[in-house]
Amino acid sequence: MTTIIRATDSAEFLSLVPQIAGFTPRQSLVLLPFHGKRTHGAMRVDLPPADVDPVQFANSMCALVAQLGGVDAVAIVIYTDEAPQPTHDGLLLPHLALEDAVATTLHDDGFHIVESLCVTPAGWADYFDDEPRLRPLKAIPKAPAVIGIGDVSGDQLAGATLPHSDLAERERVGRALRDLGAVLAGDAQGADPSVILMAASTLDDLPSFFEELLDHPDDLLPLESAALLWCLNRPTLRDAALVQWATDIDRGTEALEAQLSFSESGAPVPDAVGDVFLGQGARPDADRLGCALTIARHAASRAPRGAKPGALTAAAWLSWALGRSSHAGAYVDQVLEIDPQHSMAALLNTMLGAAMLPEWLMRRP
Repeated sequence: MTTIIRATDSAEFLSLVPQIAGFTPRQSLVLLPFHGKRTHGAMRVDLPPADVDPVQFANSMCALVAQLGGVDAVAIVIYTDEAPQPTHDGLLLPHLALEDAVATTLHDDGFHIVESLCVTPAGWADYFDDEPRLRPLKAIPKAPAVIGIGDVSGDQLAGATLPHSDLAERERVGRALRDLGAVLAGDAQGADPSVILMAASTLDDLPSFFEELLDHPDDLLPLESAALLWCLNRPTLRDAALVQWATDIDRGTEALEAQLSFSESGAPVPDAVGDVFLGQGARPDADRLGCALTIARHAASRAPRGAKPGALTAAAWLSWALGRSSHAGAYVDQVLEIDPQHSMAALLNTMLGAAMLPEWLMRRP
């Protein structure tokens, strides 16, 4: 997302940051890359531990900004729970060494620093002031609603909690998943006819099944949730679904055929399929990814504990593909708590730890 910034002062600029990021950051360093007066969204990372070298950290942040073509300026905002410390020489703002390293590195690499601000529970201040002073948080005006992305008062993890599901829903999905598994294993004795029909139709045309779910992401039937959970807990089918949701049904069909061929004979998977997983290629439709994420989240919320990892892993990748790395990390943590050896979750965890972002997010629309 790109947004033209018309803030007249630092307080007004701070009011816009949550709208641009989609949340109110906490314990975070936020970089807002600019091309002229237009910002290319917000890049948020957790504040590093005290033992991390500020210069090394700053170099990694600068490398991320450098991947964005056309950026000529950057704004820095640090959100911290630490309070400024009064000294004989004036107010000492928290994370001063970190801010100085980031600002200096960006400046040395040719980026103009638009702002460098610090937001604490006690108030906000400007790192560039010779004698920093706290301004009250209430001096930050309420952000205008023109961007239209809803409530942004929660922090970076807001919205990662799975949707509510009651016990009856979970029991229905659990029974359907058990019966579906039995039918697909060749034991259809006593099975509900609807389960037998779902088993036949799901396996007969998986791409159509994945596509049809996008039409009603908030209203999955228990049997649909069960069939989706069964698929997402099988890497071959999960990966095909993710490629399809990030592209279209034709690419999904191609991905499914390639994955099945790899499983059966070891035939190489086409680069075009693998590139999607690395965030390379054409930028996916954000609404389509959002619907797929809703589907995965609802399925995970209704799944028995042991059947959650597939849907949670899908939710993690879809969140990462949308640029919501904090949400992706929350889902990965849940997967690894259930299954510490889950390979896809471990891979995503490594990518998130390296601050790897999809290439398509690095290109200005």
